[in-house]
Amino acid sequence: QVHLSESGGGLVQTGGSLRLSCTASGRTSNAMGWFRQAPGKRRAFVAAISATGTIPWYADSAKGRFTISRDMFENRIYLHLTNVRPEDAAIYYCAASRGPLNSLSASEQDEYDYWGQGTQVTVSS
Repeated sequence: QVHLSESGGGLVQTGGSLRLSCTASGRTSNAMGWFRQAPGKRRAFVAAISATGTIPWYADSAKGRFTISRDMFENRIYLHLTNVRPEDAAIYYCAASRGPLNSLSASEQDEYDYWGQGTQVTVSS
């Protein structure tokens, strides 16, 4: 069983930066990722990273602004948000996959078996 716990959410100004963390307990030998859900919208893929922490995948909305990274020793992943926009406001969820991912499967929510409770990101203008 894997338990995921997110932190780091909060209020950020448009154009500002924020770093989200997700700490995993239990076996997390597979890929992990971040999804987000804005009010009235479906949960959407943001970024994911391979089991080895060497291969990242990003949604188009995140490319060039967000960076996902993985600390293998601490069993933790991060999502560094920069140049934040109002449309980035959402609840951000951490997830762990059931198996290896690739560029096609990384964005599929069905590939992830474990989910955190989410952390809220609010963007002010």
